[in-house]
Amino acid sequence: MKRDVLFLVCSVIMLACASPCLAQDKIYRVEVLQVTDIEPYKLCYTKFVEELAHNGIVEGSNLAIRRTVIDFDVEKAGLWKKIGVLMRIRSEASRIAGEKPDLVLTIGTPATRHAKDKIIGAGVPVVFAAVAIPEAAGCKSLTESGPGFTGSTLYMDMGNAFKIVKLAFPTLKTLAVVYSDDENAVAHVEEAKKHAPSAGYRIISRQVGSKSDKITPYAMELLDEGADSFFIPLDTYYGLRDYEACKDLLKIGDATDQPGISFVLMKFPGACLYVGSDFGISGAMSARQAVKIMKEGVKPETLSIAHQKDLNVMVDTKMMQKRGVELPMELLQIAKPVE
Repeated sequence: MKRDVLFLVCSVIMLACASPCLAQDKIYRVEVLQVTDIEPYKLCYTKFVEELAHNGIVEGSNLAIRRTVIDFDVEKAGLWKKIGVLMRIRSEASRIAGEKPDLVLTIGTPATRHAKDKIIGAGVPVVFAAVAIPEAAGCKSLTESGPGFTGSTLYMDMGNAFKIVKLAFPTLKTLAVVYSDDENAVAHVEEAKKHAPSAGYRIISRQVGSKSDKITPYAMELLDEGADSFFIPLDTYYGLRDYEACKDLLKIGDATDQPGISFVLMKFPGACLYVGSDFGISGAMSARQAVKIMKEGVKPETLSIAHQKDLNVMVDTKMMQKRGVELPMELLQIAKPVE
């Protein structure tokens, strides 16, 4: 009898000691899917992995992560190439669904919109990042995603963004934008046009025929229409060919003495003012959602879409001085200098 009791006690102790080890032995399998590998997406992915590590899910230890980048030539994106990309996204989604990882991260609107249904249908949770307008990626609203997925958005209240622009440049009346058929860009420009009038701005625009097009002819047309300044939207077009479009806009700004505005929080050449959401923060917020899903068993649809609470504001003081702009104290108190 004593032996039986002793064995039982020893067994309980051994199980208690072994349980933490078993938990630690869990290997989380994560797939990442994105279209193109622009710098903002790289930052988003890096911060996602870093935030997972901060929460005890470490690559090379208890995390096996595979990142698939669909190498899409955005500069030569004709109709058939776009159809080809959609087919590749769906093909990768089918592969991932068959692999049944613990979670999938989709970066950007195209990967999210066109891959999520197949993956969710296989019972695999999806978390997205770097999506400008959630509805454009298939979400129910700005805050609610839908069954089987959630994520973080770059969405910012353009009304508030224009208020900041107004503080910096109170005399501007007509803002111009050149953009491509990038899904984020189209949605972003539509939001800008919707909110600009409430801030007293008129928006004029041109859409390039191809991402290989030079920006200058389109910009010159907008100058003829009365553009006071140009702004950069969330658009992969501006990151191509070593920021060629940004540099060409800078030349136009130098010739016309107009201040440049960027609604992307990346150091694009030539802008005086940067207002927007941070791609790195988007990646980190998505990682925190992923931790809750994988570690705690939380259902994705119960997690609200994550938003960055405050707009990030940066100013290039050298460019401001070059354009002869003096910033008001209200803006200096919230803005950070561009490094």
